[in-house]
Formats: sequence, structure tokens, C-alpha cells
Amino acid sequence: MQLSDKIVLLTGASSGIGYSLSKLLFKEGASVILIARRKELLLKLKSHSKDQNKVEVIEADITNSTEVKNAFDKTIERFGRIDLAILNAGVSERASVNEFNAESAKRIFDTNVFGIIYFLELLIPYFIERRKGMIVGVSSLADARGFARSSFYCSSKSAATTLLESVRVELKSYNVKVLTVKPGFVKSPMTDKNEFYMPFLMKVDNAAKLILKGIKKEKRIIQFPLPIVISSRFLKILPDFLFDWLSSIRLPAKNTD
Repeated sequence: MQLSDKIVLLTGASSGIGYSLSKLLFKEGASVILIARRKELLLKLKSHSKDQNKVEVIEADITNSTEVKNAFDKTIERFGRIDLAILNAGVSERASVNEFNAESAKRIFDTNVFGIIYFLELLIPYFIERRKGMIVGVSSLADARGFARSSFYCSSKSAATTLLESVRVELKSYNVKVLTVKPGFVKSPMTDKNEFYMPFLMKVDNAAKLILKGIKKEKRIIQFPLPIVISSRFLKILPDFLFDWLSSIRLPAKNTD
């Protein structure tokens, strides 16, 4: 896919992968709709574009279906169409079973799952009618198993991965492509909160480059880094008793770099 003439909608653009990916899309010459809750950060990001007429900032909470609909409508009104939607926004909270509560689960699922669903509800009929388009959803390699202290995050990413897979196989006959991004550990404000050591922790700019490369190649699954990809596949087939034993091992302290 060539991006120079494409209209790209991007959620979660105010920080982390979304922020770095936005700057790469600017360099590609794409017209980009930046969506997030923190408008001041989006405006700062917009200043990195050499052609600010090709960048639109929309303040919206993707957990609110009305605000998602407004963002979608504003995008069509401003640029006339959408070619590529990158549904990147995500949140994470770590907690033990002693801190288990439904409110935390709702916050995570509202963003990581329903934040995708609300956009899909609008994008699917739109792209079906046009008989073309691409949807990129950001999940995680954490979808492999239910890791300790990450029950809500892992289950939300597992749901997102399965959701994207389901719509991918159905939309194929309409010439609509669905890509799933599954990163390992990427240094960002979200992972900075983790208290444990994160193997193969990647710089956010490197992660964004890999995602953009995968989008250009239209890869169904964009996953990295390779050692974590291999590990996640191994964990999926690992017998439950071995997984339970591994999960009981105390993780080393977090990265210091």
C-alpha cells in the first residue's frame, strides 16, 4: 500500500506508538486524522507535519460511541473519505486478585475492545459500500495466555485479536483488508508503569517503523519482536500445569534503562 495519497484515521495518537506512527505517516505524505482525548498533545503533534493542511485534530473519547460517531462524521466532512483506519488506542492496569474489581475491567475493556467495536460499527458498512479499505487494529502478544496481575489486559487483548480475526475473514470477499498488530514490550507511558523486567523492550520509534512496514506490505498479522513472538507461541501450547508453575516464579525488577 502506498500512503502518499491516503486518508488515514488514527486513534490513540497523543502518545506512545500512535504518536510515533503519526510522524511517520506525515513523512509518507498521508492525510492524517489524529484522534485522542488530549487535544493539546495532538496540536503539538500536528506541528511536526510539513503540510498542516493534511492533518486534522479531533478530540474524542473512544469509549463513548457518540464521540466516535462525531469523529467519524468530521473525518468524512473534512477529507471526503477514509482509506485506512488504525485503531491503536489502548490502556493497561496491573492488579492482583486482591484488587480485583469490575470498574477496572470496564475501563480496560471499554478502550481495548469497545474502542475498536465502536469504530468497526461505522467502518465496516462504509468500507463494504466502497468495496475497498483497510482496518488496522492494535492488540498485543499478551493475548497468548492469562498472565498474573494482568487478567483484564490479557483478556481484553485476546478479545481484540479474535474480534479482528473474525471480521477479517468476512470482509475479505468485499476487498476490505483487516490487519492485526501484536507488539511485545514497547517503551511508552503505558509500559513505564510496569514494575517488572520486560525482555526485549523496544524503543517506540522502532516499533512504529515495523508497524508501518507491515501496513505497506498488507500483512495480516504484524507481530514483533521475534523472540517474544516465538515465546508466545510456545506458551499457547504449554500444558496448564507448566504454565501455572512458570507464572508462580517471581519476575525480576523492571528495566533500568
